[in-house]
Amino acid sequence: MGTARAAPLPTLQVIQLPIMRLTYDPKHGIAYLRLRPKGGEVETLRISDELNIDIAPDGSVYGIELLNANEQLHAADGGKLVIAGQDGAPDITVPLVAAE
Repeated sequence: MGTARAAPLPTLQVIQLPIMRLTYDPKHGIAYLRLRPKGGEVETLRISDELNIDIAPDGSVYGIELLNANEQLHAADGGKLVIAGQDGAPDITVPLVAAE
């Protein structure tokens, strides 16, 4: 009888995703959602009086800025940021602090 050969092991692939970051300044009413690390100068598109979108040099969306974030964020979920859990993980709720 011959010797059985083991099947080759799958190759481990590591995919590094950009870190998404949300900053919120209740005093000035500004929130910024950064979707990727900065790779150069960005072009800002003014969508409305309440919304700007920053475009990276490669044409992808770098970030989203809410200019009246106090009103927009507090109206949506009663002043809470809800981070939806994936793959059975629970949601994470973060209370937002209102401007004084």
